[in-house]
Amino acid sequence: MNAYIFPGQGAQFVGMGLDLYENHSVAQELFERANEILGFSITDIMFEGTVEDLKQTKVTQPAIFLHSVILSKVLGNSFKPDMVAGHSLGEFSALVANGTLNFEDGLQLVSQRAMAMQKACEIKPSTMAAVLGLEDAVVESICAETEGIVVPANYNCPGQLVISGEVDAVNVACERLKEAGAKRALLLPVGGAFHSPLMEPAREELAAAIENTKFGTPSCPIYQNVTTTAVSDADEIKKNLILQLTAPVKWTQSVQQMVRDGATHFVEVGPGKVLQGLVKKISPEAETSSATVS
Repeated sequence: MNAYIFPGQGAQFVGMGLDLYENHSVAQELFERANEILGFSITDIMFEGTVEDLKQTKVTQPAIFLHSVILSKVLGNSFKPDMVAGHSLGEFSALVANGTLNFEDGLQLVSQRAMAMQKACEIKPSTMAAVLGLEDAVVESICAETEGIVVPANYNCPGQLVISGEVDAVNVACERLKEAGAKRALLLPVGGAFHSPLMEPAREELAAAIENTKFGTPSCPIYQNVTTTAVSDADEIKKNLILQLTAPVKWTQSVQQMVRDGATHFVEVGPGKVLQGLVKKISPEAETSSATVS
């Protein structure tokens, strides 16, 4: 069975999507439509902006979403997922790709999500850190014992967990994690504490937008970050999508469940190959590839 997977923030690069724009009329139409919806020329930034321009949250999230979704549209009839999943932001790309959301609504939600997260980041100094080489349970217990807000945020693969929270609490947790045997505990260059309780203002803002958006019946199940199980019910998808902002991304557990449910080949749709690397660490026997168009 084919599982199509969609990357999240961090996969962006200057020039992303330009080949699609230049070679496929459907891509050109969708990129131009995106410029209209967003009210600025995101294509200029994606195709020839600077790395700094592309790093702005209001740009990064829509840019990755557009690259992934437009690539899935260009694939046309060869895009045949039996199941889909997305890492954080990638969940929105996956939901457009499997027909739950239409292109316009998906882009509007991603843009609103990016703005809401940006605002939440500005309320309190917060950050994230990657922890390598420890069992998940050790990281979980050290976070729980550390004063202040610091929580597991991304279960990326065995031995790689990202934590998220208040700057001071994350710094203290990193020291304790190193003492407990972590190979590394590195602060990440992010604007705030994604997938932590500090995203509650963003969750509330996005919840209203999601509730007011029409979700259709997906062509195949999505394995959502919050539950890690196959979901096809529109109301349940909405609920999990809202919870996602303050809950951890359970990527390891999602991939494990997809494999248990029959996934043998994981196709990454969008910029980069980060998810393929994670899948190989989670399930070494799984085949992985990038979605490509001629």
